[in-house]
Amino acid sequence: MYKVVFLNHNKVYELYANAVYQSEMYGFVEVEDFVFGEKNQVIVDPGVEKLRNEFNGVERTYIPMHHILRIDEVETEGTGKVREVSPDDKVAMFPLGGRAPKPDPGSDKDD
Repeated sequence: MYKVVFLNHNKVYELYANAVYQSEMYGFVEVEDFVFGEKNQVIVDPGVEKLRNEFNGVERTYIPMHHILRIDEVETEGTGKVREVSPDDKVAMFPLGGRAPKPDPGSDKDD
């Protein structure tokens, strides 16, 4: 079981899934086999219901690598969440690209 935390439209999503792996599509992580807890619980968490409804019918989702904040392998599932990112939060995506910057043609690095 994995806990996946990622940014999506200025919100931080926390999902639980049984399968997470690198996608064949370059730059994406695949997440599938979502776990949202028991549907027949007496108390319904509106946050979990929102996630369940948003991912209803989704077999697999592709998340851009630079939107991933954290992936943890966990023993038991927790409660999925979606929360707004406030201006006080210190949340940043990974930098885009994977290449080193090109040297400035006007600079001499061999000096």
